[in-house]
Amino acid sequence: MVTLEPVQVGDYVLVGVEVKLPKTTLLSISTSRGYIMCGALDIGLLNNTLSDRQIIAARAVGVRTLPQLLAAPLESVTIEAEKLGIVPGMTGAEALLLMV
Repeated sequence: MVTLEPVQVGDYVLVGVEVKLPKTTLLSISTSRGYIMCGALDIGLLNNTLSDRQIIAARAVGVRTLPQLLAAPLESVTIEAEKLGIVPGMTGAEALLLMV
């Protein structure tokens, strides 16, 4: 089951996606520039193999819902996200506000 839902962050309405899979759920919230995602996101792949794409993204681990993804501290971020001032430890919501 795939669910799309609006997610309010500050003055912005962003796109939340929840994909229910066997034994796991994938979560992401995106802006027009980048996104945050659950622990399934491979930051190393984005920074290394796909570096030419300059993807702005961040990962939070141990989250099970979109509200948790917003509130959780980020575990890792891409190089391109760092260029915007997004760093591990900030919340998903804080990172998204820097991506809009």
